Amino acid sequence: MAVSNTNAPRATRLVGSSYQTSRLLLLTAAAISFALSVSLWFAGNELQGIFVGLWVPSILALGAIVLPQGDRR
Repeated sequence: MAVSNTNAPRATRLVGSSYQTSRLLLLTAAAISFALSVSLWFAGNELQGIFVGLWVPSILALGAIVLPQGDRR
């Protein structure tokens, strides 16, 4: 059974869609971590705020490692 070429654009869209979803998830996690860090800091828990604030670059570094680095269309 031959594979049709009509599936190629759909597969490309699915890969692009999963890339965008992964990127959005990582950026959302970093933003939530930042917001939680700031709220802890101003609530008087400075050390906890700093600890949670260190998650932000870690989450973004994970995204730089995990997400594909090729053509991102």
